[in-house]
Amino acid sequence: MFRNLLLGLTVIAFAGAGAALAQQSGIKRTPLQKVDFPAGYNTVTAIGGASGRHSHPGAETGYVLDGELELLIDGKPPLKLKAGDSYQIPEGAVHDAKTSGEKPLKVLGVYIVKAGEPLAKPAP
Repeated sequence: MFRNLLLGLTVIAFAGAGAALAQQSGIKRTPLQKVDFPAGYNTVTAIGGASGRHSHPGAETGYVLDGELELLIDGKPPLKLKAGDSYQIPEGAVHDAKTSGEKPLKVLGVYIVKAGEPLAKPAP
């Protein structure tokens, strides 16, 4: 019985943490998993789409699952990406992902961010 209670509380805690990660900065993401690795960092895998200007306290790498996007990273030329393309965004870089095709945008992102910091921070 104690084991079932502990399992239930763990599931509830994980679901709550996932919802918090998805809602940060008004950016819609669906977290798939979070790993406390490497030391001092969290590695978060999530699915998302168009995002609005923001930055991360760590690196982001991703893969376009569906649709097309224009990736805008401050200080770099716009990058056009389509399903099957991958990308990398350096730590702290202000960026935006805008849908550029008719299909909805869907990306698989992997974020390696400093532990204790929010996954994303909005940028002006």
